[in-house]
Amino acid sequence: MKYAIILMDGAAGYPLEQLSGKTCLQAAHTPNLDYLAKKSLLGMVRTVPLGLEPGSDVANLSVLGYNPAAYHTGRSPLEAASIGLDLAADEVAFRCNLVTLSQADSYARRQMLDHSAGEITTQEASILIKDLAQVLQRDGLNFYPGVSYRHIMVLKGEEKKVKLTPPHDILGKVVGPFLPQGRGGDMLLGLMEKSVGILSGHPLNIQREKQGLRPANSIWIWGQGKKPSLDSFYKKYGLTGAVISAVDLINGIGICAGLIPIKVEGVTGNLHTNYKGKYEAGAEQLKKMDLAYIHIEAPDECGHQGDIQCKLKAIELIDQQVIGPLYEGLSELQIPFRMMVLPDHPTPIALRTHSGEPVPFLIYDSSDPRQDSQAAYDEFWPAKHGIKVEEGHKLMDIFIGRQYG
Repeated sequence: MKYAIILMDGAAGYPLEQLSGKTCLQAAHTPNLDYLAKKSLLGMVRTVPLGLEPGSDVANLSVLGYNPAAYHTGRSPLEAASIGLDLAADEVAFRCNLVTLSQADSYARRQMLDHSAGEITTQEASILIKDLAQVLQRDGLNFYPGVSYRHIMVLKGEEKKVKLTPPHDILGKVVGPFLPQGRGGDMLLGLMEKSVGILSGHPLNIQREKQGLRPANSIWIWGQGKKPSLDSFYKKYGLTGAVISAVDLINGIGICAGLIPIKVEGVTGNLHTNYKGKYEAGAEQLKKMDLAYIHIEAPDECGHQGDIQCKLKAIELIDQQVIGPLYEGLSELQIPFRMMVLPDHPTPIALRTHSGEPVPFLIYDSSDPRQDSQAAYDEFWPAKHGIKVEEGHKLMDIFIGRQYG
């Protein structure tokens, strides 16, 4: 049996007046999902346990079968693992976004205009982070470039009880109420404030503004945590597997679980990514391994931007260039396989950030296809007619057949 998971990050959402009361999942043209829905087990799964923040770290741990309440130590340590950082026991990792803030007479009065600095390229971002590090880096404090706007800062010392806010949660808001609070907060805020002076006048940012692009004029520190310890996915489930994603967080979860991260040329984490390359990588890995976890970030990024047409297009491209070809390719191998499609969490257009409601999932089993001509894959049909999985980390058992309903 082969297992393929297509994770449409943030694809779920709320009904929109602009779409005649439909959600993006409902309104998007998805013939492959429509076909599979009528032959699959459908249901709703709570990937974010009550009381935890609805982040992709928590939700993807759940989807891969790890109870976030037991395994989650923070987002940044997982991303650190993806770029090859082996955190020491006395080191704390932080996510260090390059963001665009408005102009104001004080840092606290600036607005969060863009959590991704206009989806800055990895090449440009690497230059900025390295130049920033030359000024701010010191013994026990280091910066490491990642992908696009997503970077890592590592601080030596005990984990501080400091409250930090994800920048995508405060888009369009004045940042003052969301600045670091608690023990160690002043030091982190100081780094953020100093970064403005370094980045605002940087030649690269000046050039971006001339081109009509948003400048990466500040860092934003959040998502702290210490080195995680995940049980081996192979020992838990007896399956070998690979992770295909443009996002350090997802690759880091895979690495910590003993899954193999596969690099695909041209993947970006936004709408203009290499969908076909992800499908091809997943299909190739399934010839060698038992499971492929194909993660596509685009719907989430479109949700954060509040862009309805972008989110519709992202879902349609996933359906057209990943789900359909993968189903056809696995069918042609004439071996039993299962496909699971789901978001990790909703990223509603109206909120422009994550929410923690249950999300719809679809499980297709080639050896036991279902038949329901009325079934539909969206946020509502599975909620009314499908099964309910309240503990998200148990969905993997259902998917691999230990509890297949």
